[in-house]
Amino acid sequence: MFKYLPLLWANLGRKRLRTSLTLASIIVAFLLFGLMQTLRVALTGSPDLAGIDRLITMHKTSFIQSLPLAYLNRIKSVDGVVTATSQDWFGGIYQEDRNQLPTFAVEADTFFEVYNEYQLKPEELDAFLEDRTSAIVGPMVAQRFGWKVGDIIPMRSNVWTRKEGGNTWPLKIAGIYQASNGDNQSIYLHYEYLNESRREIRDMIGWVVVRLADPARSAEIAEKIDAMFANSSTETKTSTEKAFIQGFANQMGNIGKLLTMVAAAVFFTMLLVTANTMGQSIRERINEIGVMKTLGFSGAGVTLLILGEALLVTGLGGAIGLALAALASEGIGAAVAQFFPVLGMPASTWGVGAVLIVLLGALAAALPCAQASQLKIVDALRKT
Repeated sequence: MFKYLPLLWANLGRKRLRTSLTLASIIVAFLLFGLMQTLRVALTGSPDLAGIDRLITMHKTSFIQSLPLAYLNRIKSVDGVVTATSQDWFGGIYQEDRNQLPTFAVEADTFFEVYNEYQLKPEELDAFLEDRTSAIVGPMVAQRFGWKVGDIIPMRSNVWTRKEGGNTWPLKIAGIYQASNGDNQSIYLHYEYLNESRREIRDMIGWVVVRLADPARSAEIAEKIDAMFANSSTETKTSTEKAFIQGFANQMGNIGKLLTMVAAAVFFTMLLVTANTMGQSIRERINEIGVMKTLGFSGAGVTLLILGEALLVTGLGGAIGLALAALASEGIGAAVAQFFPVLGMPASTWGVGAVLIVLLGALAAALPCAQASQLKIVDALRKT
């Protein structure tokens, strides 16, 4: 088949305007597909990056309702739990309201035991653990605002207020972490610092993150944790971290279903355009097909050439579209980094795109291939 590539390329160049318009429609279709995959990752927080050995325990009624701090030690005592840590949503704002940053108050002593994908230099880790007014920040947010270790930054909260008035907590940057889970612009401060100085509540936490010794026991341990607090004034709901992230994203609606419907409409339109182009191209070359069959090309051989032509134009447009989507996602990520911790076109998009290229190319060439294979030499040579 590769020896016929010059012939296939020459056929595409016969009607350059028509081929260009078809190629443009394919590029746009795959560009939109790549961007929609990027949007899906941004809105769901990429559940695939969640730890398989972690559970999340939250209030049974709502994510925004708090749990008693005493729950943390009780959860740590459950058989099969390696350790657990608490988190609170701080709602960080830096300088201006548009600079909203994902900021969390965490139990510093156990945070790195639960999230071993976060790494700090030894001296920075020691500084963070020793100073309860300190915080660690992601490399992207540090670069964005020019922060460096030792800087003191005023971080406002849109959730909590201080006992002495105001809603600003001065934070000393103890370190800039590196994380392998895609989180590069969050801020983590000490829960003790928040708890002792906020006006609204004391000794309450947002949720508990549990690390398991055996992920296969996640369902069993989740039931044990929830059973401990059943029929209490504050019942809990425990699920895997992946389910927790996905459920949080689903509050905005079924993003996956919506994006699938949009992608299906885009690719259906592209399929119609490509199939029409291939149909017109074959009708214009009926005489040539007759000559090829006269020279010894079989019906299957002619069919493969038409299929190869369809796959060539679809593959070329798909590759360009996905490449443009990857570049665009990087630019968009830099512009909206404060809103989406994880933003980028997932690597799986290339694999799915390759499957779509083959499938759509084959469908677009199906009818022209059938017509060409059944065409008799006499009928082909008779047409002008």
